[in-house]
Amino acid sequence: MSVDIRNRKASFTYFLGDEYTAGIQLLGCEVKSIRHGKASISEGYCKFHQGELYIFNMHIDPYANAGHIDPIARRQRKLLLKRTELNKLQRKLRDVGVTLVPLHLFIADSGYAKLKIAIAKGKKMHDKRHTIKDRDQQRDLDRRRS
Repeated sequence: MSVDIRNRKASFTYFLGDEYTAGIQLLGCEVKSIRHGKASISEGYCKFHQGELYIFNMHIDPYANAGHIDPIARRQRKLLLKRTELNKLQRKLRDVGVTLVPLHLFIADSGYAKLKIAIAKGKKMHDKRHTIKDRDQQRDLDRRRS
């Protein structure tokens, strides 16, 4: 059973740049919930706090058989990256209009939960219309071919 939790709104809302894969600091019951596909990153965002990178507003449903542990579903979770990558991200985030967006939550071959994040710049309304137009044209072409 592979876990494939994606933020489908990200590519529509933002121009995506460099991508990074980060580990996430989780509780054991949160990992079990992710393995069952009970997580959402569509409203999540990444931000630096005291030199460390965190993801905020990522929702992980509480695991039903967790016992006495009752984790908060939308708590901040630390992202694990190398110091050089963190420094590079901090430099890039100094620009106006640039943010970090979660793209993909998955379980790696090693068994650890990983989060793919990207540097993103917001799209204007006319850019979004252009994206919709291109997508509709591609869909029409695919229909004609088949």
